[in-house]
Amino acid sequence: MAERQPRPDAHVRPPVPQPLPVPVVDNHTHLDHEDHADVDTLLAMAAAAGVPRSIQIGCDLSAARWTAEAVDRHPELLGGVAIHPNEAPRLAAAGALDDALAQVEQLLAHPRVGVVGETGLDFFRTDAGDAKAVAAQEESFRAHIELAKRLGLPLQIHDRDAHADVIRVLEDVGAPDRTVFHCFSGDAEMARYCADRGWHVSFAGTLTFKNAAGLREALLATPPERTLVETDAPYLTPVPYRGRPNAGYLVPLTVQAMAEVRGMPVEDVCLALNAATEAVYGTW
Repeated sequence: MAERQPRPDAHVRPPVPQPLPVPVVDNHTHLDHEDHADVDTLLAMAAAAGVPRSIQIGCDLSAARWTAEAVDRHPELLGGVAIHPNEAPRLAAAGALDDALAQVEQLLAHPRVGVVGETGLDFFRTDAGDAKAVAAQEESFRAHIELAKRLGLPLQIHDRDAHADVIRVLEDVGAPDRTVFHCFSGDAEMARYCADRGWHVSFAGTLTFKNAAGLREALLATPPERTLVETDAPYLTPVPYRGRPNAGYLVPLTVQAMAEVRGMPVEDVCLALNAATEAVYGTW
């Protein structure tokens, strides 16, 4: 079989789509994964597309520190910090997980670092049969949940190939009042389960992928008041630009897909997204 060749435009940014009729928030992005000198440009492009605010997620200690500094420079950003589940086993093996969690808590004292996340479980990159690694992930996840509840902050969850175990931990410990499944990858039944418990479900560009019929069914199963939108940029670029760099200015493509799936006007989808966003994060 011939080796798959990379797209010739894989590093070329897609064009800016038609702006949204009502501005919305990008619920999850990683600007620290970009060329830092380009952040101003990316935020300006997002604002021009109807995405004037974003939640910047730093999911290791270096990225978390960068996030705390970025929200000072960019008032359009709200920060989220945590230890990513794939980082937890490495830190635990070095005897450094408790100290890392303490540093996360210190950063959450910043008035505009107002989200705990992303945290959770990942059995895609971490072998579910690796007992020590799984235990470290779960220890870290439980600690973040307790931190969010103690500080009264929303929690953003990373859940990859670990749906049942993520829900088990949430039910065992008790989920924070404001809980968000970032880049939702479950099915319609799981979406209904989350909504019934008052949790929010955030959809990324994966919703537009040809093979994502299950995600579109999950969107239909999620009430608009429990639905959020995100990029997870620079990853998961929506169709028709899959494989090229993602950024906040491409949120309109996912919102348009949401409107088509729901059979709703784009403006109404935007208004519902804004109401859900404010219910979770307030305003900034």
